[in-house]
Amino acid sequence: MGKKLTRSFFNRPTIEVAKDLLGKYLIKGNFVGEINEVEAYDGAIDPACHSFNGKTKRTEVMFGKPGVSYVYFIYGMYHCFNVVTEKKGNGCAVLIRGVKPISPTNLKTNGPGKLCRAFNITKKDNCIDLCTSKNFYIEDRKVIPKIIKTSKRIGINKGKNFEWRFYY
Repeated sequence: MGKKLTRSFFNRPTIEVAKDLLGKYLIKGNFVGEINEVEAYDGAIDPACHSFNGKTKRTEVMFGKPGVSYVYFIYGMYHCFNVVTEKKGNGCAVLIRGVKPISPTNLKTNGPGKLCRAFNITKKDNCIDLCTSKNFYIEDRKVIPKIIKTSKRIGINKGKNFEWRFYY
């Protein structure tokens, strides 16, 4: 249907990758959704980024190669799915906040926790190479959003001044 995104797509500045992920298709098994909301996190300058204070067991995937999944558990009940960006060692990622469900169409995917629940994305999906995986990846189907909106990120206490939430 579409073309799977390559490592070079993710190996770019995080803000660019975040905006360019809008309109791409997230595929996990039989679940398909058009990405319509993301947030960017840059560990070098962003205190809201998990990697801001350096590498830990939890965040080491963020310092790895671009195009790999970073999945974490929050509030004791929700998983969040991110894609590592920029060159190895930078500690950057894009949170996939929401998708428009394509298959099946009745899923609730407006929010990172709902998305992960609907697509069955859990900690077992952490560190998956989305560039080589056959059942968990992102592809380009040539959808280009007409207007991309920008706002402050949701649910963070630090780095509130960065308007790095993008959606359409």
